[in-house]
Amino acid sequence: MGWTFKWVSAHDSDFNGDYQASFTRDEIDSEKAYYNYKKQGFPSTEAPGASVFYKDADGTVFHTYSVYERGLDMFITAYHYLDLVPKGRDEGGLSYTMEWLHLHDEYN
Repeated sequence: MGWTFKWVSAHDSDFNGDYQASFTRDEIDSEKAYYNYKKQGFPSTEAPGASVFYKDADGTVFHTYSVYERGLDMFITAYHYLDLVPKGRDEGGLSYTMEWLHLHDEYN
């Protein structure tokens, strides 16, 4: 996509499960997926989340913060504009809140 900075991925690792952003089918079916600090059902095996870490001079890594669901809105600038208009995000008729979003190569 033309990005010039280094990306890292949690793909094929336990990372997303460890930080409550991925779930097994059993967790979803039994409504025991731990997401946004509570056990619940979830419509997908992947969920949005962001975590922050700090590495000190000795190399010790600390998990300092995690955020999920609406706490991630600050990263989607379009939401700030949508929240200003009369119909807001107009998510009522959508099957999930970000159904309107498409990847850059999926638009007509």
